[in-house]
Amino acid sequence: MTTSAILTLRAISKAFGAVKALQQVDFQLRAGEIHALAGENGAGKSTLMNIIDGILRPDSGEILLDGQPVILHSPADAQRLGIGLVHQEIALCPDISIYENICMAQSSQGHGLMDHRGLRNKAQAVMDQLAAIPVTRKVATLSLSQQQLVEIAKALTLDCRILILDEPTAALTEPEAQRLFVIIRQLQARGMAIVYISHRMAEIFSLCQHITIMRDGKTVSSSPLSELTPDQVITRLVGRELTQMYPPKRPPPSAPARLEVSGLCAARHFQDISFSLYPGEILGFGGLMGAGRSEIAQAICGLLPWQRGEVRINGKKTLLTRYADSIAQGMVYLSEDRKDAGLFLDMPIDWNISALDLKPLSSRWGLLSHRRERQQAERLAAQVRLKKGQFGDAVSSLSGGNQQKVALAKILSVNPAIVFFDEPTRGVDVSAKAEIYQILHQLAQSGVGVVVISSELPELIGLCDRVIVIHEGRIGGEVCADAMNEENIMRLAAGVAA
Repeated sequence: MTTSAILTLRAISKAFGAVKALQQVDFQLRAGEIHALAGENGAGKSTLMNIIDGILRPDSGEILLDGQPVILHSPADAQRLGIGLVHQEIALCPDISIYENICMAQSSQGHGLMDHRGLRNKAQAVMDQLAAIPVTRKVATLSLSQQQLVEIAKALTLDCRILILDEPTAALTEPEAQRLFVIIRQLQARGMAIVYISHRMAEIFSLCQHITIMRDGKTVSSSPLSELTPDQVITRLVGRELTQMYPPKRPPPSAPARLEVSGLCAARHFQDISFSLYPGEILGFGGLMGAGRSEIAQAICGLLPWQRGEVRINGKKTLLTRYADSIAQGMVYLSEDRKDAGLFLDMPIDWNISALDLKPLSSRWGLLSHRRERQQAERLAAQVRLKKGQFGDAVSSLSGGNQQKVALAKILSVNPAIVFFDEPTRGVDVSAKAEIYQILHQLAQSGVGVVVISSELPELIGLCDRVIVIHEGRIGGEVCADAMNEENIMRLAAGVAA
């Protein structure tokens, strides 16, 4: 690996009103290096990367490329200088094709006409490295993980010398992530400099050579990863020791099943799903992305139609044809996609928290009591340890971890007896993860039946009492106790007999 610095940031500062997002931050990236950038949500990582990509201008400080000062007025300036950024949040045009999204920056020829065949061929060649998806498909027809792959493919078509990847595997399955890692190492071998932003310690230590850690808008440290352990990195990230990531498991109370599902079938999604959930239990749903895990939860909660089977809540057969029926029965679902399906990002925090059921907060004439709404928001914000400004602030003003806590508070506002959490810690930092795990544990301890759908195997193993593994729309098997390990879960997820 070469040692020349391709990018240097010196004393970068940036403020938004009274909030100091960055304070005298230094950062150096070398050619042929995969450099991890880590920090809790709100540490300043995204602000720093947006400055490198020309989206934001620093208030002070200096950016040097190959040792020469540069000023980046826009992302187009950054692209011309060989800088590409893959955002964590999906930013695609849903109503046009994959190839048009991928090649948007290069879509016109000199005479102003688009070479559709050439663009399709170029986009398909890049896309095939990540997944066998026809690039003529509209983005609106893709799953969240497939859209993330399109975002990555967009960056790979650029002639980049510097590539910034912001939580690139947050929505990917394990096989998709492994294919991405192969490509990243190939790009590194060609001399590309890569900034890798992630909360996942296993990925950081497997891929990266160097790590810069940020906290509260400042650089905490910058060190070779060979000199650190994962525990040391976590301590620097949060500024304290995290003595217990997962709460200790306790036997769930002996009680009749809270939820019983028998022979549930939904065309094109899943077949013959049967399981029980008990009060005080945390049940995991494992499996590959696209196996049908989310669809099963959505169907049970009345968000997706199903054709055959039976659902019983507290021993009573019930037919839920809409989500409002599910909420009335004390069963709720937290979407994996908080941006589009979990929250109203432009609305105030307290409005989001109360959104599921306004009736208890309203008078008998149907008028909403803002006093009751605020009191509820204050109680639930304290319960989930929400860090915020004012309750009237838009949810979009919060960090990713605190946005997820607002979504949790919204779910808790209806005092549920059964909760489906779909990827509850996606895109949140290690400290927020530990807090969310504690919230789920407390729910279970209070007698709530909890289902956790997760693509993170350590999360399933560390948090859940048992794990049902879904393979191609069917239950591939169940693991618990000593058999609950990554190898057994992956075997069942891949349809490989033990």
